[in-house]
Amino acid sequence: MSGNGNGLTYADAGVDIDAGNLMVEKIKPLVRSTRRPGADGEIGGFGGLFDLKAAGFTDPVLVAANDGVGTKLKVAIDAGRHDTVGIDLVAMCVNDLVVQGAEPLFFLDYFATGKLDPDQGAAIVAGIADGCRIAGCALIGGETAEMPGMYRDGDYDLAGFAVGAAERGQLLPTDDIVEGDVLLGLASSGVHSNGFSLVRRIVQQSGLGWDDEAPFQPGRGLGEALLEPTRIYVRPVLSAIRGTHGIKALAHVTGGGFPDNIPRVLPKDFSAELDLETIEVPRVFSWLARQGGVAPAEMMRTFNCGVGMVCVVAAGQAAQVAAVLQQAGETVAPIGRIVPRRDQGVIYRGVLEL
Repeated sequence: MSGNGNGLTYADAGVDIDAGNLMVEKIKPLVRSTRRPGADGEIGGFGGLFDLKAAGFTDPVLVAANDGVGTKLKVAIDAGRHDTVGIDLVAMCVNDLVVQGAEPLFFLDYFATGKLDPDQGAAIVAGIADGCRIAGCALIGGETAEMPGMYRDGDYDLAGFAVGAAERGQLLPTDDIVEGDVLLGLASSGVHSNGFSLVRRIVQQSGLGWDDEAPFQPGRGLGEALLEPTRIYVRPVLSAIRGTHGIKALAHVTGGGFPDNIPRVLPKDFSAELDLETIEVPRVFSWLARQGGVAPAEMMRTFNCGVGMVCVVAAGQAAQVAAVLQQAGETVAPIGRIVPRRDQGVIYRGVLEL
């Protein structure tokens, strides 16, 4: 029998418009909490608005980025923890903006699921709002899609879209990278949001459950520990860019690790030489390497191995830049230097302590 006695309804097909409206009401206070100069509107319209002039820009170049959270979402779903993956979603986008010298301005999300649970959706958006506040950008809109038949019960996917701006002539990388420039590594908060297909395979082989104690972090559940959110570097890095004018390039260490990400910001005539023994590797990566029998080269191409962001800095300003970053809360260490181009874009010295 159909819902109205006469014919099928959208609810009969598995889409609950009332649940969607309830979720919108639940997240409105979260969205308001991300307001910043340039964005003070309410969600619910057909598009989000942003005023560049009110944000203080005079001759801006816009920079856009989009990303997702990958199969880290499966860990969140299986562990029943949905309040932090929104931070990951924001981080993966805004960290890509700041490496180009851009200040993140606004963010939009796309949340798709087979059957909408308003409380679950609100928890996810709460994480997105947390990430936006950390990054200093406004959550000005998004889309929630309930698509029965596309996703299994409980499954969902996320995508994020961020736009930032920099004054014309202030984008990174600069054109004055030279031999001898120093590489500063900014510590990661853990696995971040890359390599989770391999992480899940290793966990499966280990026989551990998500509620079991994490072997690399006693006193914390495995799922909770692996879901540690991606670090958002925006405010400290912008402080260093604006306060020192000493950062020449930045590389966000995501999928592809060191060998794929660092060369993206270097001129073709140069390579990055990394001193692996200067990198303090968090225990989670040591456990993954040992438990999965993963070779060091594979670890460094799959994971950040403890370095979530790499700064290219003039040698004479390395100490100043590091001091500003540390004062802003970052853990910073010199991890290498720029050298003339060799066969590879990244050259390793020493051994990674896994």
